[in-house]
Amino acid sequence: MLGNYLIGLREGLEAALVVAILIAYLVKSDRRHLLPAVWAGIGVAVALSLGFGALLTFGPQGLTFQAQELIGGSLSIIAVCFVTYMVFWMARTARGMSGELRHQLDRAAEGGKASVVVLAMLAVGREGLETALFIWAASRAAAGVSGESTLVPLGGALLGILTAVVLGWLFYRGTVRLNLAVFFRWTGAFLVLVAAGVLSYGVHDLQEAGVLPGLNTLAFDFSDTVAPGTVLATVVKGILNLAPSMTVLEVATWVLYAVPVMVIFLRATRPSGPPHRAPTGQAPATRPT
Repeated sequence: MLGNYLIGLREGLEAALVVAILIAYLVKSDRRHLLPAVWAGIGVAVALSLGFGALLTFGPQGLTFQAQELIGGSLSIIAVCFVTYMVFWMARTARGMSGELRHQLDRAAEGGKASVVVLAMLAVGREGLETALFIWAASRAAAGVSGESTLVPLGGALLGILTAVVLGWLFYRGTVRLNLAVFFRWTGAFLVLVAAGVLSYGVHDLQEAGVLPGLNTLAFDFSDTVAPGTVLATVVKGILNLAPSMTVLEVATWVLYAVPVMVIFLRATRPSGPPHRAPTGQAPATRPT
């Protein structure tokens, strides 16, 4: 539940920031008459995201077990690809996101209310569809690891999204200030670990579907020694999505994804050092003319 709460908080906050930027810009530029168009676009995006989540949850239920595992494993891998891309994209473009959205909104306003509806729908819908897919995949992996219903992981994700909505409103009101670079860096690192667990579970699905080999070749099996409900079991299950028993291919997938992606991400988001100061008694460097 903790892991899915943080996923909902992180992904929900991205969407909430987009909404806050769009609304604040329209209010400050005295174009309040376009606010209903923004809310209409947001409503369509939320409806599409909920419908997509329902399709993922209930769509494959009438299929055979192998088909369900094949679809589930494939979608889990797609979800990891999307999240990996978005984590790096957010780290690279977060500082310029506000200016880019304002520029797009200016162009959309020239095209009328319909253009503003489409802009808001695309800006929020992109975050919503990605969030629905990744929460579905992470909840399915967490439930598969613990053998419980997906309701608890989904409840954690819902609480995270509600927290993000509250934070977005507080940002808009100017009540709360947060170092977004630090927030997105550490939550991004956390998402890399969650994505590694989702990817590993997706591989397990494909093994159960008979697409990948090695279903019975275990790397370890602690099923008899890891007691469910302990702190260790809860942390490992909630954050890393690691099962008490895993195949060699699952472990290899987890390591081959988590280690290089984490190293690249932490290097890419490493804070820049303090500005260089000239030694005492030495004139500061000047640009050549």
